Amino acid sequence: MSTRIKTLNPETTTGKSKELFEAVQKKVGFIPNIIKVMGNSPTLLQSYLSLGDIAVTGNFSNKFREQLALAIAEENTCDYCLSAHTAIGKMNGLTEDEIEQNRQAEASDVKTKVGLQFAQSITRNRGNVSSEEIAEVKAVGYTDEDILEILLNVVSNTLTNYVNHIAETEVDFPKVEAGKFTQSV
Repeated sequence: MSTRIKTLNPETTTGKSKELFEAVQKKVGFIPNIIKVMGNSPTLLQSYLSLGDIAVTGNFSNKFREQLALAIAEENTCDYCLSAHTAIGKMNGLTEDEIEQNRQAEASDVKTKVGLQFAQSITRNRGNVSSEEIAEVKAVGYTDEDILEILLNVVSNTLTNYVNHIAETEVDFPKVEAGKFTQSV
């Protein structure tokens, strides 16, 4: 594969990366290319997988975490993650329309919309959000704990977005491109 960081072959990979590949294979049924790239650093891969395991124990549903991932990937212009989270989002009940809306930090539910806009603002502004934004997020029902969980999702997703930018990871999901929409909201 033509990536700037080697895409490891799970058949020939050894050591800690091999163990982590096997765990991913068991959990999701295949090893996505991003995992094969991250395997070059078992420490990075284990950190990413651990962040994911921790995030699922939080307050947010899988569906909302996918909505956040879509908004963050769009803000970071990561085609790989947009492609992956479009597919995973559909598995978590998101429609095509919702996926396009979420990428643009829009949603029919006000609380979801504000959460997505906040995640994009954190991403765009490198965490430097205003007091007004914090107040708006709290006004729709997010707690301090929720705000920090949104941040956790930004950090976890930005990690994968940046890995894909650096590696130019080959997309192994149906391709979705940042900034290209069938509908604008």
